[in-house]
Amino acid sequence: QVQLVESGGGLGQPGGSLRLSCAASGFTFSGYTMSWYRQAPGKERELVAQISKFGRNANYADSVKGRFTISRDNAKNTVYLQMNGLKPEDTAVYYCKAVSTMTPRVYWGQGTQVTVSS
Repeated sequence: QVQLVESGGGLGQPGGSLRLSCAASGFTFSGYTMSWYRQAPGKERELVAQISKFGRNANYADSVKGRFTISRDNAKNTVYLQMNGLKPEDTAVYYCKAVSTMTPRVYWGQGTQVTVSS
């Protein structure tokens, strides 16, 4: 059974930090590109960051570049999103996504709420 379980969301202060985790199971994690997306109320889901299957390459949305860092630990089947310098506009539900590099398989997590407010 495939599972992507996000955790680490919650209330963050402007300028503060949060670290999201996404634990994967049920598939060969190291064969998948991993991404974080977010969706704010009334807005479309957008790509935040993406990391290649062995972690050598990462890409970021312009809005988070220099503040957020995506990483992965293939031994733990987990991808992370370190969020520093939080802004109120970072408030959204954050989703983890797995895309196979060899097949058409795509998996999504259930999402975790991040709220940035003083």
